[in-house]
Amino acid sequence: MSHPAQSTCHILMVRPATFRKNEETAGNNHYQQDAQIDDVHQAALDEFDGMVDDLRERGVNVMVVEDDPTTDTPDALFPNNWVSFHADGRVGLYPMFAPNRRLERREDILHDLVHVNGFDLDEIVDFTEFERHDAYLEGTGSMVLDRVNGKAYAALSPRTDRDAFAHWCESMDLEGVIFEANQTVGEARMPIYHTNVMMAVGTGWAAVCLDSIDHPDDRALVLESLQDDGLTVVNLSEDQINRFAGNMLEVATDQEDKLIVMSSRAHAALTDEQRATLGKFGTLVHNDLHHIETCGGGSARCMMAEVHLPRPAQTNEAHA
Repeated sequence: MSHPAQSTCHILMVRPATFRKNEETAGNNHYQQDAQIDDVHQAALDEFDGMVDDLRERGVNVMVVEDDPTTDTPDALFPNNWVSFHADGRVGLYPMFAPNRRLERREDILHDLVHVNGFDLDEIVDFTEFERHDAYLEGTGSMVLDRVNGKAYAALSPRTDRDAFAHWCESMDLEGVIFEANQTVGEARMPIYHTNVMMAVGTGWAAVCLDSIDHPDDRALVLESLQDDGLTVVNLSEDQINRFAGNMLEVATDQEDKLIVMSSRAHAALTDEQRATLGKFGTLVHNDLHHIETCGGGSARCMMAEVHLPRPAQTNEAHA
């Protein structure tokens, strides 16, 4: 049985129309801060365009969708929270914590992936019913997927519900690894809002902040799961994930070379030894995302929805 690829060269990104610090998410995203410049939206556009250009020049197929300017969607540039794409032709739609983030879900994007970009979409698996029960599961923000080994990692938070995650794992036929991860906010330990801030999994490697997993049993569960799958584990510090070092994603080029994409702040936070270890698995790519990170509370990984859907029109792209 062949294993699915962990990375793909097809990335969906949404160019923001109304970016700002989202007041509806700031209550439990403790990475968000106020802007220190007047036109933060233009700054975010410049950062977004720079990252897109860099990835395209390296051979990544970046499909850019313009945000709908008629909706109030300040976090639209983080599409991985509302949608995920899978190699079996399924698409997941996710329950979102903030009402204004629910407006990000767009059928026209799915339509264009099929009718403009040539992907096969066999089934939409809709988990948004959980919103009616005040339960949330924000896509590959709430979950970090190990597609090769058939696992999903999830840190519980107001954005990541235990029952919704269990239902998702059963529906998608993946093994769930669930735990609690915290960060220090003032004098308190508070849940980290999204799992993909404190860990990432690639082909043969994982980066994870074990110190954020306060309970020893949970910490052992996560570490043993990664090690049992033969992954090289890079242990990040809490200071490093505060600088978004955990928010990285492995993508592929059209030549099937692997890139590990992160922000410049995250890259600078890594030690020389960590960069050398990760560099054995792919070229480290980083771009300045300072204003997106400051106001949005998310970074490079959050900006990319990887499209693993089959693409029969280009059968030579086995990793599509």
